[in-house]
Amino acid sequence: MDIKHKQIKKQLENRKEIIECAQQLGVVGDPTRLKICYLLCHYPELSVSSIAEILDTSISVVSHSLKKLLKLELVSRRKEAQIVYYSLVSNEFTKTLKGFIV
Repeated sequence: MDIKHKQIKKQLENRKEIIECAQQLGVVGDPTRLKICYLLCHYPELSVSSIAEILDTSISVVSHSLKKLLKLELVSRRKEAQIVYYSLVSNEFTKTLKGFIV
């Protein structure tokens, strides 16, 4: 491997953006989480129970999925009394995602 290829390889090894994108793609690669993102693209804010009802799944499954999306900063949450509302965060990844799923 020549020196130029070694430099390029080194640049790719620890690129935060590449690692972040791979993690985000992995998370939204799950059908339930992708459906949640789809809903939040079309309805800017939904409660956990509303998402569960629409997807015909349990609140537990939705909460687990939202926790993963929240960890990667793809969604944000707002609590009002006992109800937690989620919305899609506006960043480069979610803008690209919207282009694919809208």
